[in-house]
Amino acid sequence: MDIDLLDPKSFDGGQPHDQFAWLREHDPVHRHAEADGGPGYWAITRYEDIRAISRNHAVFSNEPSIMIADAKGVQPPDGSRMMLMCDPPYQTQLRRIVSGAFTPKAARDLRPRVERLARQIVDEVVERGECDFVAEVAGELPSYVIAELLGLPLEDGRKLYQLTETIHSSTEAVGQAAQVAAGIEMFSYAARVAAEKRAKPGDDLATRLLEAEFEGKRLSDMEFNLFFMLLVDAGGDTTRNLVAGGMLALLERPDVLARLQGDLDRLLPTAREEMLRFTSPVIYMRRTARQDTEVAGQAIREGDKLVLYYGSANRDATVFEDPDRFDVARTPNHHVAFGATGAHFCLGAQLARVEIDAMLREVLTRLPDLALDGPPEWLPSNFISGPRAMPVRFSPGPRRGAD
Repeated sequence: MDIDLLDPKSFDGGQPHDQFAWLREHDPVHRHAEADGGPGYWAITRYEDIRAISRNHAVFSNEPSIMIADAKGVQPPDGSRMMLMCDPPYQTQLRRIVSGAFTPKAARDLRPRVERLARQIVDEVVERGECDFVAEVAGELPSYVIAELLGLPLEDGRKLYQLTETIHSSTEAVGQAAQVAAGIEMFSYAARVAAEKRAKPGDDLATRLLEAEFEGKRLSDMEFNLFFMLLVDAGGDTTRNLVAGGMLALLERPDVLARLQGDLDRLLPTAREEMLRFTSPVIYMRRTARQDTEVAGQAIREGDKLVLYYGSANRDATVFEDPDRFDVARTPNHHVAFGATGAHFCLGAQLARVEIDAMLREVLTRLPDLALDGPPEWLPSNFISGPRAMPVRFSPGPRRGAD
């Protein structure tokens, strides 16, 4: 079996489940070569190994990065770190600043507004009978929700989403210059937001970040920029790619789609979790060993990189019965699409579920005969999995407007 988990082509059309299956059976802690002279890394593909590593941040660290490639020469001069790329207790203090906005209660309280936004999004396309499902439906809601949370114009959320798509595409596909430019534009926008919120504070996350005390002082400009980028980035990726990839899985299985539409109230919660398992929008997260240790009998040296492949864990037959079957009634379903427990479990998981349910309900009830109108185009990335464009058609219907 040829194994290449770095080439974005391996993820064109979905995740390389043939490679993952072979690795789980024959080489679950696989030494993978790294491009451009990198030292290589351990590809971790079994569910239980990924959970064990995720629960042990004392040995398996998010520092210095959760990306495979080490970013050379870009460490901020003031030592600022993104929350996702550090560990407790530093990470815990950063997380506490915004955690109140992402509790289960906060997510429930946002549900009516999220549902209104989902209705508005479908209203924009329903009369036309065709659209790009990714750009005009799946990508809109998370962009709007994170914009509202940060106190930004909704239209700006769409522009920020486009920047994150460039950042997550492979360098080969978009070019390093485009990725650098997208990062600079994101930081420039964050700096403008900071200036505006300092002059006119609001009841929003951006203001909360600027007013928060961290280690006895306010966040630096760079710390704010990194936090802003993380919220925009993480606030959109999972939901956008889950709704797009999940709908594609349904459209490719008309019998499953009909079953879900025929019993939507009962099946939507389990269907949502199955979409998360089946599509696994976040392909991997990296950890770095703080000390010599072992995983599944394989010796790991201090400083080694370990890359946790969530899409592989979510098809592990020792955990999931008939794992390659898309079962909208699957239960239990202890997938790791939001991470495999531990200190770094996705902070926005509950809000993402609210967004996913709202968007799927609008689409499945108001666009009941939705169908592909051409082949989807996949995001050229080995980090985020999902279609970047998906033309669809449907019978035109009426706008609902505000209730």
